[in-house]
Amino acid sequence: MMPNPTEDMWKSIANDYNTIWNFPNCVGALDGKHINIQAPPNSGSMYFNYKKMFSVVLMALVDAKYNFIAVDVGTYDKSSDGEIFTHCNLGKALERDKLQIPQSAKLPNTSTEVPYVIVGDETFPLKTYLMRPYPRQYLDVSKRIFNYRLSRARRVVENTFGILSQKFRIYNRRIQAIPKNIDNIIHATCILHNFIKKYDTNTYSYERNESNIDGPNDKVLENLPMQGGNATKDAFHVREKFKDYFNSEFGSVSWQDGII
Repeated sequence: MMPNPTEDMWKSIANDYNTIWNFPNCVGALDGKHINIQAPPNSGSMYFNYKKMFSVVLMALVDAKYNFIAVDVGTYDKSSDGEIFTHCNLGKALERDKLQIPQSAKLPNTSTEVPYVIVGDETFPLKTYLMRPYPRQYLDVSKRIFNYRLSRARRVVENTFGILSQKFRIYNRRIQAIPKNIDNIIHATCILHNFIKKYDTNTYSYERNESNIDGPNDKVLENLPMQGGNATKDAFHVREKFKDYFNSEFGSVSWQDGII
């Protein structure tokens, strides 16, 4: 239910993100979820986070249809999701190019070649393989449109967490178990999430609210802490290519001007 990804699998996911969410060359949406837990014995403030609760972090990469592609469970940190991602196994695997993600492809109907990327919110660093929004100060129209298009694709991971919590009500209360068992519980629910979605779609579905996704009243971004990171010139250049594409004849969508 969560197989080791292959190049063909990544390309299939990218096709889904382009078809469903209008974001080409996207192979996943990334976010972290803090899971509320009972304070482990003799742990002090080790598991106490910035949200003023004891937690472990589920860092997840999801596809365009709300399935988990890869998860990293068990981190406990007071830092932002972006800092946690940088130091977790999933982040290290992406940084070291260990997940067999294809290198690059041309944007649809153009000769412009860009890397395959994942999308995240403002708390994540900008990388050639990880797109985050432009800072919201002094945004021109083209950058606002890019932020909207990215936010639309990124929201898939937030919805996936919502589906997970709705199906497995253990997430709606404080989990009482030792950390090792908590990690196993979270891993199990992520695998079961994919299994049930595949084989029991009648009782496990998510209804898209198109008015909240495509409409002119759509909120581009939530108020989130900024994560600067050490973005390279190449990373900025990749983001600029996506921005130009989303504002071009070939890459624009009919409703995006309604957010201006």
